[in-house]
Amino acid sequence: MELEGTILVADDDTVARDLLVEALRKEGYQVEAVADGAQAIERGRQKRFDVVLTDIRMGSVDGLEVLREFKQISPDTPIVLLTAFGSMEGAIEAIKQGAYDYLAKPFKKEEIKLVVRRSLDHARLVRENARFREELGERQDLSPLVGRSPLMLEVYKLVARVSTGKSTVLLEGESGTGKELIARAVHANSPRRERLFVPVNCAALPDTLLETELFGHEKGAFTGAAGVKRGLFETAHEGTIFLDEIGDMGLALQVKLLRVIQEQEVRRVGGTGSIKVNVRIVAATNRDLASLVKEGRFREDLFYRLNVVRIGLPPLRERREDIPMLAHHFLQKFSGGRTSQITGFVPDVLVLLQRYHWPGNVRELENAIERAVSLSHGPLVLPDDLPDTIRNAGAMSGDDAVGKGSGEEEALLTLDEVQKRHLMRVLRETGGNKARAAKILGIDRRTLYRMAERFGLEIGEEAESV
Repeated sequence: MELEGTILVADDDTVARDLLVEALRKEGYQVEAVADGAQAIERGRQKRFDVVLTDIRMGSVDGLEVLREFKQISPDTPIVLLTAFGSMEGAIEAIKQGAYDYLAKPFKKEEIKLVVRRSLDHARLVRENARFREELGERQDLSPLVGRSPLMLEVYKLVARVSTGKSTVLLEGESGTGKELIARAVHANSPRRERLFVPVNCAALPDTLLETELFGHEKGAFTGAAGVKRGLFETAHEGTIFLDEIGDMGLALQVKLLRVIQEQEVRRVGGTGSIKVNVRIVAATNRDLASLVKEGRFREDLFYRLNVVRIGLPPLRERREDIPMLAHHFLQKFSGGRTSQITGFVPDVLVLLQRYHWPGNVRELENAIERAVSLSHGPLVLPDDLPDTIRNAGAMSGDDAVGKGSGEEEALLTLDEVQKRHLMRVLRETGGNKARAAKILGIDRRTLYRMAERFGLEIGEEAESV
């Protein structure tokens, strides 16, 4: 199985070059190899590579020249330098000029795999950021920030105000409310927009692994630390780091994060020196950090450092007026690649969507629309295309009723009654023409007759002219 990644190796040392090619091809990467810098530059002009590994000392065109040329022809491609011990100083200087990392000769296969994997991850982050900026700037109609309810307008105002500053931002909201989208919007509208946005899920890793992810480690810092690893704070230098689920971080790691915020520097695991970083922090949580502080599970000083600007994201059930807009947004997103375009929803589908409680918030709505698009056979999404949990949701009352104040009887319809009324409406609008009615409903005529029979409707014989 081939992994995503096309790699160029440039080294005039045949043994080292063959070792690299063999190790990387065994990992499943597509690998090309050349024997000097001039050939590497020529291949770079002909083809795009995801990672370039180049020796520093190579005849008339060395690795530094390869680095400079690739920064011109393919600036987003990570360049990894290969260096003997005697040229280590030159490698470090080259990193300051834009090289991503270096491998010291003789190198081990595990070191090669780690460096290449990190390089590919870095390249992926660069591409994701570029794509997000393009969507935000050129396709505002498809911006993932969808909603015009008063609650969301307040969120947008806060995003606009804080984006141009440097302050730490704390996003609070239930799972699925779009905290990462808001974090990306803060970054994309900030002076740091041309730098990286680096997302980190603090709940996905135990603290020992999370520490090395955030701060990096030195070679030999622990068993398995085959080489130097730059942490995500270093990767996000001059950009933005998004610390999701910050409330799940352990107390010991909170102390180290506090130091990074206060001193603007990190210390790698196993290292003795400090590395200056200029990073804006956007943190997010679905928990009440103030309560965790009272319980002694979250440091009060860190809480105040993070809670400089707080943005609370409302759950979907508190902004039901946004549901139709969100539903159409996701419909457009998921139906774009289909041969037969789905153009909208029958009215009863929107009634069901607005009635549902949405414990998974916008993420659950997105999944429901994706499912509906996959199952739909006609130009309109029908109630049967929705998940059972939404179709069978009990009628709501009080503040949760659809269209509060617009009539209790309409809000308390059963699903069968919703379908029956819609079928009757379509038949009425088409003058009883079964072929047209079936086309509008996105079903065949046999299914139309079965539905009519189930609801006790007389619609005449099946044979008719269109």
